[in-house]
Amino acid sequence: MKKNDILLIVIVALISLAFLFFLYIQGKGERLTAVIVHKNQVIERIDLSKVEEPRTITVSGYYTNIIRVEKDRIRFERSDCPEQICVHTGWLSKFGDIAVCMPNQTIIDIQKD
Repeated sequence: MKKNDILLIVIVALISLAFLFFLYIQGKGERLTAVIVHKNQVIERIDLSKVEEPRTITVSGYYTNIIRVEKDRIRFERSDCPEQICVHTGWLSKFGDIAVCMPNQTIIDIQKD
């Protein structure tokens, strides 16, 4: 490799890092809302930044989902559905994060306000 090739790689890497940093900073400070939907009906909209105390929400249907809400994050904590995919999804805390319990028709979707 020549010096110019190395210089070009360094410049492209720095520009890429600057762009990623800009995207990260741009996302900070936005209010995120967790929308919980069961059988196509909105059950609750939660401003995650305003959560003071952790709490749980129970969604009953063919199966039962226990949803855990904490400041700036939410998740399916427990479910008695067969495969537990919703539980294994883990914490949702960024715009666009989504978790679904297909057997119980329950969705948690993170949206911007």
